Amino acid sequence: MTSWPAELPVVQLRIARPTDRLAEVIAFYRDCVGFAELYRFAGHAGYDGIMLGLPDASYHLEFTTHEDGSPCPAPTRDNLLVLYFTGESAMYEVVQRLGEAGHEPVESENPYWIENGGMTFEDPDGWRLVLMPRPVL
Repeated sequence: MTSWPAELPVVQLRIARPTDRLAEVIAFYRDCVGFAELYRFAGHAGYDGIMLGLPDASYHLEFTTHEDGSPCPAPTRDNLLVLYFTGESAMYEVVQRLGEAGHEPVESENPYWIENGGMTFEDPDGWRLVLMPRPVL
């Protein structure tokens, strides 16, 4: 029997997905949510893209688009990116920016999120983002 390693020797984590609405996705995650723009590229084998994340963090989001199109429908209403904040006031600053940009909360598929103070939004591609006021164990 093989035992699981105590530590996984990974130094960076990237979550990447395509979009046909790159400018709108950038506005949602960078301008409304507040992720920092870490890197942007264009013309790499027909791909343009951006990496967004938290400063000095070893994980980030990458969004790409291809010159021939990058259809990427959201798979379900329960595929989520969850952000845990340091408190309600920090979370509501993002909620306010989203609202000012025309993004209204949507009903969560799983009631757990609302029961614990979370708010769910859809990005321009229909992928779901949950904002939580604090970590919940």
